[in-house]
Amino acid sequence: MLPSAPCLPFCRRLCKTHFPLLFECLHSFVGNRNCKSNSLDPCSILSSCSYSLTRSNILMSTGNSGITEISRIVGEYKYRNILFYSSRPNRPLSRSYRRRVNRRLRLQNMPVLDEVQFNKAVSQLPRRFTAEDLHNIIILQDDPLVCLELFRWASQDSRFRHDVCSFHITIKKLGVAKMYKEMDDVVNQVLALPHIGSEGLYNTMIYYFTEARKLTRAVNIFKHMKCSNNLDCGPSIRTYNLLFAAFLSMGSNTYINHLYTENMRYLFRQLVNDGIEPDIFSLNSMIKGYVLSNHVNDALRLFHQMGVVYSCMPNAISYDYLIYGLCAQGRTNNARELLKEMKEKGFIPNGKSYNSLVNSLSLAGEVEEAVRYLLEMTENQREADFITYRTLLDEMCRQGCVGEAMGLLKEFQKKELLDEVTYNKLSCVLQDDFAIGRSRLRC
Repeated sequence: MLPSAPCLPFCRRLCKTHFPLLFECLHSFVGNRNCKSNSLDPCSILSSCSYSLTRSNILMSTGNSGITEISRIVGEYKYRNILFYSSRPNRPLSRSYRRRVNRRLRLQNMPVLDEVQFNKAVSQLPRRFTAEDLHNIIILQDDPLVCLELFRWASQDSRFRHDVCSFHITIKKLGVAKMYKEMDDVVNQVLALPHIGSEGLYNTMIYYFTEARKLTRAVNIFKHMKCSNNLDCGPSIRTYNLLFAAFLSMGSNTYINHLYTENMRYLFRQLVNDGIEPDIFSLNSMIKGYVLSNHVNDALRLFHQMGVVYSCMPNAISYDYLIYGLCAQGRTNNARELLKEMKEKGFIPNGKSYNSLVNSLSLAGEVEEAVRYLLEMTENQREADFITYRTLLDEMCRQGCVGEAMGLLKEFQKKELLDEVTYNKLSCVLQDDFAIGRSRLRC
């Protein structure tokens, strides 16, 4: 039994908008069957009406386009509302069925090649064009399908051979358009030709594979670069930095970060063994990976090697990662020393460093220090978040300094550090947790 739903209003609205003749036929279809407005499936109604109109030659004047449009609308509505008209709506559909439905929808919505633009691009090529000529034409195209078709069309010419430039621009165009499946096919063609390749081409492959979250594929490209006999195809510092950034973007918690940090450690060891000097991005990536995986001591060891073992000196990002990691472990004394050293070098901590330090000091019971760093944070135009304010005020109230917490909250409001919503939230927290009257907070 179908669930009650406003099926006929939907059909009338659809038909009246797209096909007025089908709208007129809908009334006769419903009237002849004396059906109720909530007991019919709109797909069956539209299908039956369109079939009747086709048999009666009413839609023939519109040609095949009208019938095709009705079928498309019916099919799209049917797939998009399959849960609503299911006989068992509370039962979730299987993953395989959802994949089949999504695949059909993707096939329906696939873009179509612009034949005019493709023919225009082909006409601009000389009779015996080279890979550089093809590169100059593809780089001017905005449609990635035209670029792909030009690449395939040139590959069918027996006198033409692709070069690094034609492969490179095609992979870049497909990667920007997120056509990763087509890009993967072109990449396989490059890997099958050992005499073709360059560092920039392989780095582009790695970048777009990491953008597509295909980390295994990116690592395979890196291994191909390592095994290549061509000296121009070896990995550079940019290659390693692309992989470092990809590993850091994969982690969502400490355990996952720990797994990927081990890969980063092995990759960094390869970088040093290859005689490549790490830059500031590589070292900061390793420090960030160590901090996120809770290996703060390893991060400190690498930090102290900067300027001694490695030529790069630490910058503000290096200090910010370390301060955050130390505060996460409750090592507030080390965090304050680093913060002091950071300011002596002319760096200003970011909001994450200040927030983590204020939270850590508040949880350790050092309320006065936490307030001092919070005020210093506002003077440096760094914004504190709601958790920081709440943690500080909660700790002050637990220590019995309710009046000071109320005064500090009002001071924040007077300095316009808190908006009305945040102030009301904090007021409710103090009222609910410590039984402070709302009138006392607003006096």
